[in-house]
Amino acid sequence: MIRKCNEDGYFRGHECPECGDSGRYVLDDEREERLGRFISGALRHFPYDIGLEMDTQGWVDLDLLCDIMENRYRWATEERLIALIESDVKRRYEAEGSRIRARYGHSVNVDLDYPENELTYLYYGVSLEEVDMLLENGITPLRQRYVHLSTSYRKAHEAASVHTENPVVIEVDAESAQQDGLFFMNVNDDIVLTDEVPPEYLSIVAAKE
Repeated sequence: MIRKCNEDGYFRGHECPECGDSGRYVLDDEREERLGRFISGALRHFPYDIGLEMDTQGWVDLDLLCDIMENRYRWATEERLIALIESDVKRRYEAEGSRIRARYGHSVNVDLDYPENELTYLYYGVSLEEVDMLLENGITPLRQRYVHLSTSYRKAHEAASVHTENPVVIEVDAESAQQDGLFFMNVNDDIVLTDEVPPEYLSIVAAKE
């Protein structure tokens, strides 16, 4: 559930995490899920199929998106879209003036323009069956435009745990890779994007906090 606190803005749950206020109802769980699936598809996977034009950095027109969204879901409004974005702890989307885009997760071809990563090491969680292949061949995108790396061991382990019961975490020597000319983009506190990671920058790491 998404609600709005007059002091601290939109939040998910029944109480504002900042002040404990119950706030004002904005969106229930079912509609939050339905709207989230639609926005993910529109901004990551099939913008052109629903009538959107996307620029090379992944931006689309906010008003046009709202018109398409409202025609599909009579209950959907621009406020509910903004509430979905601003309350998202994963920071999947961003709105800027009259435009909106997904920060990551694209399968359409985009060239994002986020700042360069400053961390020395990054992490990538995989299944046990994938480890040897990746250490030999490197990491390349599968169904997405970019390779998605985690900024911490814990986040990489969590991401891989969705797909496998016994994740293995690979450490990426991002500092050396960037010195050699590879570009890594920092899209939020947890995720860094890159085109690919050659095998010479990869190693298996033991568990970290």
